[in-house]
Amino acid sequence: MEIGGKKINALNVVSNKEHKGFGAGSIDLNNVSAVIIDKDGEEAYIDLGALHAKSKVEKGIKFSANKDDVPNGRRCWIVWIAVDKREEGMYYAGATACEMLVDPEARRGWKILADHVNKMDYAMKRRIILDGMSDGEKAALKRCLIEYNEGMWHASTDELKEKLG
Repeated sequence: MEIGGKKINALNVVSNKEHKGFGAGSIDLNNVSAVIIDKDGEEAYIDLGALHAKSKVEKGIKFSANKDDVPNGRRCWIVWIAVDKREEGMYYAGATACEMLVDPEARRGWKILADHVNKMDYAMKRRIILDGMSDGEKAALKRCLIEYNEGMWHASTDELKEKLG
C-alpha cells in the first residue's frame, strides 16, 4: 500500500488516509506466523494460511461457534507466534494457543473467532498463553520452533521455555 508516495508495510484497518501518530490505525503482521498442532501433537507445522483462516486444517470447513455442532471433531491448535529482535538476536517473543475442532468428513468445525483474533493480538503484544494444550502438544510446538530456528529458540524468554518444558 502507498500513502503519500511512501510504501507502508502494514495492514491499515481504519482507512487509506494518513493518520496522526506512528502506526496509528495499522496492524503489522510481518512478524506473526501460525503453527498448527494437529493429531494430538503428532503433527506441528508452520501454516501462514492461518492468518486468513485458510490453513490446511481449516480449508473446506464450515465453522460454528457451537461445539455441539461438531461431535466427532478432532482437536487442533493454531498457535500464534510473534518474533522480535533484541541484542541477542531474533527470538520467539509471543506465543498464544487457540483451540478448534475439525471434522473433515462432515466438513464442519468449531472455533471462537473472537478468541483467535484476541490471541493473535496477545502474541503481538509479547504474551505467552498456552493454556489447555497437552504435554504432547506443547512438545510438538517446542520441536517445531527449534527445528525452524534453533538460535531463535535459545534467544527466547525463559517464560516460553518453561511453559513448553
